[in-house]
Amino acid sequence: MTKQEPGQQKTLKGIAASPGIIIGKAHLVDRSKVKILYQYLIDERELEKEVERFREALRITEDQLIKVKNQMPDQVKEHAFILDSHLMILKDRKVTDYTIDRILDEKINAEWALKKSIEEIKEIFEQIDDDYISSRINDVELVADRILRNLSESYQSLSEIDERVIIVAHDLSPADTTELNISKVMGFITDVGGKTSHTAIMAQALEIPAVVGLETATAEVEEGDLLIVDGNTGQVIINPEERAIIEYEEKQLRFERYRWSVTRASHLPAVTKDGHRVAIRANIEFLEEVTAVKDVGGEGIGLYRTEFLYLRSKELPSEEELFEDYKEVAEIIYPAPVTIRTLDLGGDKFASDLDIVREINPALGLRAIRFCLREPGIFRTQLRAILRASAFGSVKLMFPMISGVQEVLDAKEVLEEVKKELDREKVDYDRNMDVGIMIEVPSAVAMSEMLARHVDFFSIGTNDLIQYALAIDRINEHVAYMYQPFHPAILRMIQQVVEAARGAGISVALCGEMAGDPLCIAILLGLGIDELSMNARSIPFVKRIVRSLSFEEARRDLEKVIELSTARDVRTYITQRMTDLVPELEEKEYLEDWVAEGQIAEQ
Repeated sequence: MTKQEPGQQKTLKGIAASPGIIIGKAHLVDRSKVKILYQYLIDERELEKEVERFREALRITEDQLIKVKNQMPDQVKEHAFILDSHLMILKDRKVTDYTIDRILDEKINAEWALKKSIEEIKEIFEQIDDDYISSRINDVELVADRILRNLSESYQSLSEIDERVIIVAHDLSPADTTELNISKVMGFITDVGGKTSHTAIMAQALEIPAVVGLETATAEVEEGDLLIVDGNTGQVIINPEERAIIEYEEKQLRFERYRWSVTRASHLPAVTKDGHRVAIRANIEFLEEVTAVKDVGGEGIGLYRTEFLYLRSKELPSEEELFEDYKEVAEIIYPAPVTIRTLDLGGDKFASDLDIVREINPALGLRAIRFCLREPGIFRTQLRAILRASAFGSVKLMFPMISGVQEVLDAKEVLEEVKKELDREKVDYDRNMDVGIMIEVPSAVAMSEMLARHVDFFSIGTNDLIQYALAIDRINEHVAYMYQPFHPAILRMIQQVVEAARGAGISVALCGEMAGDPLCIAILLGLGIDELSMNARSIPFVKRIVRSLSFEEARRDLEKVIELSTARDVRTYITQRMTDLVPELEEKEYLEDWVAEGQIAEQ
């Protein structure tokens, strides 16, 4: 790859991982994957010594992670669970026992044995049709990389950086991010990573701007280059011209002023100018995120994904483990509600050894409610834990990936059986706990009028609904541009679900990425969504947008939008309307940033 001439301005586009704008000098850090250039056979008499070399690298890695965890800055201590997950990976037998078995059986060096174990784990994760879960393979690779560096004695800590710089790396592990001296490190950019990566979560907690997924940053940037990093849009400018520096210095000041004003008002309710209120809640994966939801003005948890406790260990979680986790979430967020989604995985994703046949296409196979009904023991354990936790707060229960009425009836039958068990055992639970379903496959949309008769609420999962309705694999770069939330078919589907809910007198929430997209807010208001649930970081901004809008105008706009025939026409119309409806200069600027991101995605 040819680098730009020294001093020549160049712009890279990546994924905005943590908001903010910074201007500073680049410091390149070698966090590329350790290259294993050699495989060699180990003499029979030296095998135990090679195993011990591997075990020693594991011990050193564990000591490093524990030390980092114990020295975590206060602002990221609530994310200690991320390092806990890395410590758990260290003890996973697919990493440890499988590697040791390979050393002994194949008589190969520890580095190559570990590499083969990680490749096997990666093949399993590549079958997962869930962005968040599938991206966790990155954590396994980061742990493996640290082990390899310790095997080769080449690990270097980032805590020794002693000047104000912007880190440029192929990737950073959560432990790396925790070690950063934020009085010196202004922010970072990486070649790889995504919005849901643990590195992004840590950057947000530290409140330092970050852009990930740039692909070529380490190849394009030289040590000491001047960089502009825009964590709002995902843009990075290398060696910016003077006019660009002036422009971004002004943007930087406006953003800080805007962020302060939005944060200050984040605990105000999301009420439109004409008095229509919408509940703004958060999607979370971990118990430790609940405090952050309250801090940004979240009005509860609209989606608690419960998969982590099943993925972290080779043993299935006990009822007591699940209960303690759900109970603590319910208590912390009370009196606001928490909606707990039952397990949304297939059997092939468990760390434990379940007797489940490997599937060719698990995205359309035995997963979510199908898996739970097939494995009633696992399902009943989780339902018992959720019901018991309901006695300690405002808990709602939600079944995922419902495709028809029979699945709802079957799931509720199991739930009733579990309730009777608890009654016999004289265990407290909320007998009036709301039970709802996720609408995320087209058949559920078509059957929404009938489904509404059997549940207390709907929650529309637009991420999967768009994917299944448009036959788009959103993580396939060749067709990802066709993943369109503004597609008229998707808007009509949402409208059909809302009308079915209204007819049955039940509420309807929306918990996909659309909920946190400022350009979608007016449409969702017009459609009549009662609750929006999103990444906690988006909550203050979305609440600010809602307070700037008129519900009646949004409804009138929807009448025009629903008649448009292409996603491009919808985006063009709503972009203009949002610019007109939102009067504040700062909101307009950030809406324009979102528009720019959308246009890049479409190209």
